[in-house]
Amino acid sequence: MRVLVLRALGLGDLLTAVPALRGLRRAYPDAEITLAAPGWLADAVERIDAVDRLLPTDGLVPIDYDSPDLAVNLHGCGPRSTELLRATHPDRLITHGAHVPWPPHQHEVLRWCRLLGQFGIPCDPNDLLLPPLPRNGAIVVHPGASHGARRWPAARFAAVVRALGPNVVVTGSPAETPLVRAVARGRSRTGDLAGLLDLVAGARLVICGDTGVAHVATAYRTPSVVLFGPVSPAEWGPRSGPHRALWHGRTGDTFADRPDPGLLDITVDEVLDAARSLLGGGPCPGSASSVPAMSG
Repeated sequence: MRVLVLRALGLGDLLTAVPALRGLRRAYPDAEITLAAPGWLADAVERIDAVDRLLPTDGLVPIDYDSPDLAVNLHGCGPRSTELLRATHPDRLITHGAHVPWPPHQHEVLRWCRLLGQFGIPCDPNDLLLPPLPRNGAIVVHPGASHGARRWPAARFAAVVRALGPNVVVTGSPAETPLVRAVARGRSRTGDLAGLLDLVAGARLVICGDTGVAHVATAYRTPSVVLFGPVSPAEWGPRSGPHRALWHGRTGDTFADRPDPGLLDITVDEVLDAARSLLGGGPCPGSASSVPAMSG
């Protein structure tokens, strides 16, 4: 049996789909499962241990695959993703549509588990951990995000780095090198995905915005402080584990170029209090409260 799955998005999107991908693997243990996703995610895909082949697919472009026995749309609910999968001529297609409405305001992990469950494929939404790696003691600060709306100001990240001391490593992609240099006081790392995954897997703590690195921390049970602005952590935040999701209850345009007003409501002291509580130092007197990771 040949199964084609479309999830041509980013790192966080991939990791929130892990329970669904593993559900497919359990349902079809002898199938060849091909994932259409960006090629740069290859190292993360390999660690999931549910996919046989990565088909490099960057966004909603024609999929170089013909006649799968089953095609699964884990990309979204728009007509384009469904059309692209239909163009591969699958014997069977699983997707949101008229008979399976898109559930609004649902956590991303639960959304895809629910979709497969409606087609008789059970998934465990808690089955999203990656194999653990040795701890390295670093505190990882990742200031970047794909859109300006989710980028807390660099000056505030720099203040957090100064307060937390010499064990901080500031990370980013090669394209984010200027941002990393603006935030870092010494140790920094830009480079390949494998190195970033290993670093986060072994860290004592991760501090970042609502971006892929937050989901890496969740996957490795690395304690994290995640800063939310335009999107609620009820939809994209860590569902359980040693995490703190900071959010001031406001939503906005996640694709905007400027930091979301709700994100700007989060203060440096608030982030430091959450970080110190996870590091074992306890919050400072008078600190603002944080939203705990959701359970269940």
